[in-house]
Amino acid sequence: MICVRGLRKRYAAQQALDGIDLDVPAGTVCGLLGPNGAGKTTAIRILATLLRPDEGRAEVAGLDVVRDAARLRFRIGLAGQHAAVDELLTGRRNLELFGRLYHLPRAAARSRADELLERFGLAEAGRRPVREYSGGMRRRLDLAASLIVSPPVLFMDEPTTGLDPRSRMQLWDLLRDLVKEGTTLLLTTQYLDEADQLADQIVVLREGVVAAAGSPADLKRQIGGDRVRVVFREAADVAAGLRLLPRPDEADLGATGREVSVPAPDGAQSLIRIAGALDAAGIPVEDLALRRPSLDEVYLHLTS
Repeated sequence: MICVRGLRKRYAAQQALDGIDLDVPAGTVCGLLGPNGAGKTTAIRILATLLRPDEGRAEVAGLDVVRDAARLRFRIGLAGQHAAVDELLTGRRNLELFGRLYHLPRAAARSRADELLERFGLAEAGRRPVREYSGGMRRRLDLAASLIVSPPVLFMDEPTTGLDPRSRMQLWDLLRDLVKEGTTLLLTTQYLDEADQLADQIVVLREGVVAAAGSPADLKRQIGGDRVRVVFREAADVAAGLRLLPRPDEADLGATGREVSVPAPDGAQSLIRIAGALDAAGIPVEDLALRRPSLDEVYLHLTS
């Protein structure tokens, strides 16, 4: 649904994008990660026809983002970093306005506005001015506006910035429903847990190039597999406990003197075997857990 090859964009002395490639299958979520200035927003703006690339090509829904820009705008939705709604209008009037801008007949624009207000839990607030909305409500209204013509592709630039945890999770649920219905979603985010929750594929940008790409699980495996963390009740038991752990030569010792972590090649099965061995030997532990690499660790590893 999204195909990018050799995309480049430069601002004066800054190379914002330096030849990135990207493929996003239909009905999936791709998360663009990277530090500020990595090129995420520039990529979104080019794909949404708001910016022309210097080199390379990009197609969205089978249409070229430069040559077919006018046609493509009717097949995409865009929710930027800040809600693009009029605070003086009601929620319903905002959606009607977007419908009319997309050349929907007046009656169709009204019908679509009511449908979206209901879907996004804003039906009761639809007749209130947007200036009275909370941040989460404005974000939902902005997302509804980007879906006024039911686009097959949706771009979202840091969609949950500034939202409280409950509003973030509500928005996540709405996005999951859209993807289940066939929408292809490309989003940028600074929240690693958001990408972990939503994305089928993650692309990490660094200084305008692709530093890594793959599923969240693939990226986590790149910096190491699962490990079992054991916290012994007594420091004196560490030496005896280590002899019972698999691959003790690869053990990491914690600063407390009672904590050890070892590779867990079989995941949960390794944890079960270690627990059984320590119990059979009568070695008491304070904590025993299977620890998987986090997306935060992947991100720091790739962008440092």
